[in-house]
Amino acid sequence: MPQNIASAIADVSERASVLVREEIELAKAEVSEKATKLAKGAVVGVAAGVFLLFALIFVLMGCAWLLYFYLPVPDFAYFWGFFAMAAILVVLGVIAGLIAAKVVKRSAPPMPTMAIEEAQKIKATVSAPAPPAAASEPVAAPGGEV
Repeated sequence: MPQNIASAIADVSERASVLVREEIELAKAEVSEKATKLAKGAVVGVAAGVFLLFALIFVLMGCAWLLYFYLPVPDFAYFWGFFAMAAILVVLGVIAGLIAAKVVKRSAPPMPTMAIEEAQKIKATVSAPAPPAAASEPVAAPGGEV
C-alpha cells in the first residue's frame, strides 16, 4: 500500500511539473505571436508613413508658396511663407506628440491572457476542497446486504 501511495504522489508531482512547463510554453507562444503581429503592423505602418511623408513634403511646399502669395511681403521674400508653414507644423507636432503620449500611457503590454486564465483554472481546481469521503464507504445493496 505505501508503494501505491508513493507512486501516486510521484505521478501527481510529475504531471504537475509537466503541466507547469506546458503553461510556460503556452505563455511564451502567446507573447511571441502577439509580438510578431505587432512587428508586422509596425512594418506596414512605417511603409505607409514613408509614402505619407513624401506626400506631405509636396503639400507643405505648395502651402508655403501659397502663404507667400497671400502674405503682405515684398517680392522675392518668399522665405516668410516657409517660416509661417514651419510655425504651423511645430504647433501640429506638439499637439500630435501630446496625443501620442496619452495613447501610449493607456496601452498595455502584450500579456499572455490565455495562459493566465488556464493557470487560474488549474489553481482553482487544485485548491478546491476534496469531495466527501462517502464514496469510499460500502454501499448497502437493495436487499440490505453490504
